[in-house]
Amino acid sequence: MDLVARLRAAGCVLAEEEAGLLLASTADAAELERRVLRRIAGEPLEQILGWAAFMGLRLRIEPGVFVPRHRSEALVREAAALASPGGTALDLCCGSGALGAALAALVPGLRHVAADLDPLAVRCARANTAGEVFEGDLFAALPEALRGRVDVLIANAPYVPTAEIARLPAEFREHELRAALDGGVDGLDLQRRVIAEAPRWLAPGGALLIETSSAQAPATRALLAAAGLRASTRYSEEFETTVAIGRA
Repeated sequence: MDLVARLRAAGCVLAEEEAGLLLASTADAAELERRVLRRIAGEPLEQILGWAAFMGLRLRIEPGVFVPRHRSEALVREAAALASPGGTALDLCCGSGALGAALAALVPGLRHVAADLDPLAVRCARANTAGEVFEGDLFAALPEALRGRVDVLIANAPYVPTAEIARLPAEFREHELRAALDGGVDGLDLQRRVIAEAPRWLAPGGALLIETSSAQAPATRALLAAAGLRASTRYSEEFETTVAIGRA
C-alpha cells in the first residue's frame, strides 16, 4: 500500500498533502517509516515534522506543544488593526508563540512580549519570535515594568468546557497538554482570570482581545464589561470564530 493510501486509510483527510510533506522532510527510509507510523497512530503532523505553518510563518513545534489553529488568524488580524509601531503587545497563553509572532510580522516595530506556563511551549516560543518570552502563570510571569504599559493584549486561553474534551479529535486530546485545552466547567476559567487582571496591565486606551466561541461570546463580553472595559465581539465568517474585545 503506498504512502497516500496508508494515510487515507488512517483517516487523514489531506493524505496527499501530508504524504508530500513527510517525503520532502525525510531523507532516510527508516525514519520516514517511523514518522508515518506516528501519524497513523494519530500524532499531529506538525509535531512529527517539527514545525507548523501559520499566517505565512514556519514555526517550531515540539511533541506535546499546542498546534496553532488557523482560526486564530481572526484574533491576530483584529489585534493588528489596533496595534501600531512602537507599541507593546502581550501574548498570554502563547503556546508556540505563533499568534504573537504573526502579529509582530504584521506590525513592524511592535514590541512583542509573551508568556506561557508550559516549559516546552516557552522553548518553542523563544525559537519562533524575537520578542521576550517569560515562563509562568499568566501575569505572574511578567516583569512589573510592563504593568500599565500594554497597548494590545491577546489571549488564546483554553476555552473548551471540561465535559467536551472527550469529544475533541484524538490527535489533540492525546497529544497536546490538557491544560492547553481545558477551560473548566463552562470553558471560561482562564478567561475570567485574564480579564480580571488585564485592566491593571493595559495602557490607557489599550485593548484586550480574547478568542472565544459563538456560544460563549455573550458570557465573555459580560466578563469584559464587569472588569470595566468597553466590550464588543467580532465574528469572522472566514475563520468561523469569535473575538471578544475589551477597550480600556
